[in-house]
Amino acid sequence: MSPFFVKAIQLLLSLSILIVLHELGHFIPAKLFKTRVEKFYLFFDIKFSLFKKKIGETVYGIGWLPLGGYVKIAGMIDESMDKEQMAGPPQPWEFRSKPAWQRLIIMLGGVTVNIILGFLIYMAIIFTWGTDHVGIDDLPNGFAIDESFKQYGFEDGDLIIALNGEEIEDVIDVNHHLFLRDIKNISVLHQNGQEETIAIPEDIGTIMFEKGIRRPFMPISAPILGAVEPESAAEKAGLQEGDKFIKVNGEKIKYWNDFMRLKTADSTNTAVQITYERNGQENTVSITPDEEGILGVYPKVDYNIKHKDYSLVESISKGFEYGYWTLHDYVAQFKYVFTKKGASQVGGFGAIGNLFPDAWNWKAFWGTTAFISIILAFMNILPIPALDGGHVMFLLYEIIAGRKPNDKFMEYAQLVGFIILIALLLFANGNDIYRAITGK
Repeated sequence: MSPFFVKAIQLLLSLSILIVLHELGHFIPAKLFKTRVEKFYLFFDIKFSLFKKKIGETVYGIGWLPLGGYVKIAGMIDESMDKEQMAGPPQPWEFRSKPAWQRLIIMLGGVTVNIILGFLIYMAIIFTWGTDHVGIDDLPNGFAIDESFKQYGFEDGDLIIALNGEEIEDVIDVNHHLFLRDIKNISVLHQNGQEETIAIPEDIGTIMFEKGIRRPFMPISAPILGAVEPESAAEKAGLQEGDKFIKVNGEKIKYWNDFMRLKTADSTNTAVQITYERNGQENTVSITPDEEGILGVYPKVDYNIKHKDYSLVESISKGFEYGYWTLHDYVAQFKYVFTKKGASQVGGFGAIGNLFPDAWNWKAFWGTTAFISIILAFMNILPIPALDGGHVMFLLYEIIAGRKPNDKFMEYAQLVGFIILIALLLFANGNDIYRAITGK
């Protein structure tokens, strides 16, 4: 089966699980508070349904448009815009007749389920598969430092001792921490045996984002290809896993960081001459990087990776910690969306689908599902009308002010929110289509 269909199946299965559980988060408290739920749908049923069956007072169904799902709760102004129902007098089983605190719990149910689910999946992953990490003693040659970071005092061959004075379990994560967390200083051990604590600029994450510096710290390794990104410039040029780079632009290299230095980050649209060895034969190719200067090649791992297993109790604590930092880091990077470069990188279902691996892997599937679950929780709680967060915002206003917003105002707010969501959906998926067509 082609990688496209493997990813598509994983995406569809993952979204189905998350949507059903999210809607159950609304459905269960609604039932507990004796609120009538008229529909419970996986995917949208515009014009027709693939399947539907009425059980009790609720119609359960599967729509044909896999852009989400919904529960239709009686007496609630939602995307259905059922004005006829709202025109009648409130009924005891309707959402609008319930106390504000009950309505708040119903609306927060979906987000709560997504957060809890994400954390539980991470706990299960860690209990089942454990974790891998690279310690300070596992990098025999230290790190190769991006040229732009050498101005701060870092040197090729440095070993990471601590971040903000605390040891880091996986030193490879230093790039991630720099980009998304508040790192004020890094303690390093230079090759000459001298220790030094180097101050980091407050806006280092923004600097990395704007300059396209994804990995300023790279483990020093041999210039052997460990992976080639599908559909990348490197794959199109014929490079394969196991190829050993000998020269870049005519200059001999010894380590992978030599290749990165000679390729340079500003080589966008500039052909790179690479001489490589395969099966004892030398070949030379000319490759033009994409608009971000990326070729799509990754080095072979030649450092020690340690594995750690966890007991059930340990996995609960570790999984909670992992879930917390996943949410924290996603919220932290959200600020970049509001830049010109960030907006161009926003993706829709294609980008989400690419989070899954080309071949079926249960660990990767559940890890990606947990990540998407946490993303859905954060996105749904944003105070945009038509999202759960919009309803929560108006409910909090009602609780504080002691009165409900006008129904007509709520209808208009819901319509505006729906238009905003459709625009964002078109923009994100339009970016996916543009990248697919242009290869950028």
